[in-house]
Amino acid sequence: MVDVDTLIHAGWLVPIEPEGVLPAHAVAIRNGRIVEILPSADAGARYRAAEVLHLPTHAVLPGFVNAHTHAAMSLFRGLADDRPLMDWLQNHIWPAEAKWVRPPFVRDGTELAIVEMLKSGTTCFADMYFFPEETARACLAAGMRAVVGLVLIDFPSPYAATPDEYLHKGIALHDDLRNSELVRTAFAAHAPYTVSDAPLLKLRTLNDELNLPLQMHVHETAHEVESAIQNTGMRPLARLAALELLQPSFLAVHMTQLLDDEIELLAQRSVHVVHCPESNLKLASGFCPVHKLMRAGVNVALGTDGAASNNDLDMLGELRTAALLAKAVSGEATALPAAAALRMATLNGAKALGLDDRIGSLAPGKSADLVAIDLSAPATQPVYDPLSQIVYAATREQITDVWVNGKRLLAGRRLTTLDEAEVLRKAQDWRDKIRETAG
Repeated sequence: MVDVDTLIHAGWLVPIEPEGVLPAHAVAIRNGRIVEILPSADAGARYRAAEVLHLPTHAVLPGFVNAHTHAAMSLFRGLADDRPLMDWLQNHIWPAEAKWVRPPFVRDGTELAIVEMLKSGTTCFADMYFFPEETARACLAAGMRAVVGLVLIDFPSPYAATPDEYLHKGIALHDDLRNSELVRTAFAAHAPYTVSDAPLLKLRTLNDELNLPLQMHVHETAHEVESAIQNTGMRPLARLAALELLQPSFLAVHMTQLLDDEIELLAQRSVHVVHCPESNLKLASGFCPVHKLMRAGVNVALGTDGAASNNDLDMLGELRTAALLAKAVSGEATALPAAAALRMATLNGAKALGLDDRIGSLAPGKSADLVAIDLSAPATQPVYDPLSQIVYAATREQITDVWVNGKRLLAGRRLTTLDEAEVLRKAQDWRDKIRETAG
């Protein structure tokens, strides 16, 4: 017999690639990686495990990859709801950030986000926020996988005063995390309307050497596009193309305003799109043409955006919204079926972040980043098709167990590396301070 660390027997395994469901299968894990996927009937005879779990009513699948967040903004959840994007940003969020965003805020806000994400089945997230070193520290302490954004913006903030300082601090953090198994880095240029050409050209030069993912809010609203045309004579995508930024490492976030020739350009340049449906809906930003993008061959990943504009970090809810919205926007009931929605929330996100060689699907050699969803609840019975039940019926309260790199971070709905009560206490302390000074 072969010794392994963990052997998980599941009612259904959902590998994502290849598409489909494996009933009554097991996954063997050793040193944080998947050793083999095989029928449960064979697993007991082949493997001797230090820990054996039997989950006969559960579907086990890759952990969700949240491809766009502002994790620390969880502490601003509900602060300024029901406002248009630019009013929300300029008159509420940016002033609050100027007053409150310092390293302790980012650390505590990120911990709150990690608690929510783990209990929602997310095992990896891509972040864009100030003081990214604090985000990285929180992830490493919790055992969470993340791609932290090296922020770039023209405006001074408590984190940095100039674009050069943003880039300098970002590169230093990248060097610090170079050998990390769990936390990697990506460039995070805020948006075309907040980053001018000169810093973007410097970023491009740096990334020609580093080849990191580069995420940016692009074509988020009609107002953004119209303002760009007035100010530059070009739509934002055309400007980014002229700056030679549209490359296979580029993640264009939101993308609610797209022409057919722009979709073709994205496909030609192998640009990734990160769809944030609930944030787009809440801010009335528009509709990302997911079905058109996928038919053109564009890799579309899924993100929640921040909890200040969503207002949650629930990827299971997000993928359901994405699936339903794609059907309504395209006018086709077959658009974004359940299997494709799950792929968007797992392997597509991993591919966008350059991590598809290690996460996003269940396969030997990949990291054991897993989520177990109990389908025995009344809302998900009877089970004809586990994929449909996961996407259209299950809720995050049915997520019972989560592993990252083979380590069980959620066990029977209980967090193993974070003190949930303490995290919530700190969040309430921040609420009291922020509420006292809110206008």
